[in-house]
Amino acid sequence: MKAAESSDFSTTPLVGCGPLIPARTTQGRGLKQQIFECIRAVGEIPRVSIAKELSVSAGSVTSLTAELIDDGLIREIEVSKRDEDSGRGRPPVALGVQQDAGFVAGLRLSDYRHTAVIIDFAGNSLGQASEDADKLHHSFDEILVAADTVLASALADAGKSIDDLAAVGVGLPGLVDYGTGRVPWSPVIRERDTTLRETLSARIGCPVTVDNDANMVTLAELWFGAGRSLNNFASITIEHGIGMGLVLDHQIYRGAGGLGTEIGHTKVQLDGALCRCGQRGCLEAYVADYALVREAYTALNLGKSDTGLPHAILERLYEQAKQGNDSARAIFHRAGRYLALGLANIVNLFDPSLILLSGERMKYDYLYAEEVLTDMSNLILQTGRPPPRVETHAWGGLVWARGAAALALDHATKAAIKT
Repeated sequence: MKAAESSDFSTTPLVGCGPLIPARTTQGRGLKQQIFECIRAVGEIPRVSIAKELSVSAGSVTSLTAELIDDGLIREIEVSKRDEDSGRGRPPVALGVQQDAGFVAGLRLSDYRHTAVIIDFAGNSLGQASEDADKLHHSFDEILVAADTVLASALADAGKSIDDLAAVGVGLPGLVDYGTGRVPWSPVIRERDTTLRETLSARIGCPVTVDNDANMVTLAELWFGAGRSLNNFASITIEHGIGMGLVLDHQIYRGAGGLGTEIGHTKVQLDGALCRCGQRGCLEAYVADYALVREAYTALNLGKSDTGLPHAILERLYEQAKQGNDSARAIFHRAGRYLALGLANIVNLFDPSLILLSGERMKYDYLYAEEVLTDMSNLILQTGRPPPRVETHAWGGLVWARGAAALALDHATKAAIKT
């Protein structure tokens, strides 16, 4: 297993990079919405191709695209004639998203760093910001202030104001009820069952959508990353916690209550190591940053006076492992074995065509060494087929925010089309 060589899509437009299979992403949506999403997915497309892709009449496409043009959501784009088509007549045209139809923001609130991006309706990045968190755990009021601060910085970078935004998407770790916007538990908020969507929306005066941050990076992969042409894949995020996003039939699966796919809190050891959720034996209690740091104090003979940010201690642990420190190497080896167990469980449960390992910790190659892949293969059901492909993406925080922006863009355009 090796790190993927695909380019960083932190600044890639959200339009024109999607799959040319929009019908799979629009189940239960009206034809007008499907037409718009088809245009958004492809970037530029003639009417005749829309009719073919959606298997609808040319007349319906002509009528509904005229409405979308009148609504200011799409525009006609003149395209060059091919040599054999040269001659008199109206130049051929394609349809594309109107860039200035609206603007949205995406925020990621995290343990170490809060990030935000501003994009237009065509998916172009207009501004971004990153603010280091001054603590790992915030009160609800403090996390609201952090959201205000990073959003204001991104808006200033884009030359926009809060009044310019049609929607804001927010991703954060923990249990997030996507349907209600409530956060039953998050490691970055001290209080439980907070009303993040409702409170933040009232605070900034703009519609807000809230989701688990692993779903955000999964949405980024689905829209403009490695998953854009796949029906199903799993995205595992490894940072201060372990998260998972799952795509089934080209849509993010969230479970009955919007709290599904918490792979980090599946149990891999009865009465095992203490997890930050308060229970024991969770996968992330053996693989996440805080689990490795906890073990590092023993491996590196650290005392109470050896304090610092977890990622700094992790760097020391990794350097010791590379230099041959047996205790440090054993910590990463054990984390890799538990990761292999978690990956095998995902394969046995969902049979994804691709597993993506995402997050800044992917630079620690002990977590995705060949032996991890071998252990995973040995633990899955033996069907005679090869195991799913596994890729690693060491994306930074802005990609998570881009996924949140994609969620906001989806919400804003659906609202605009209904009016």
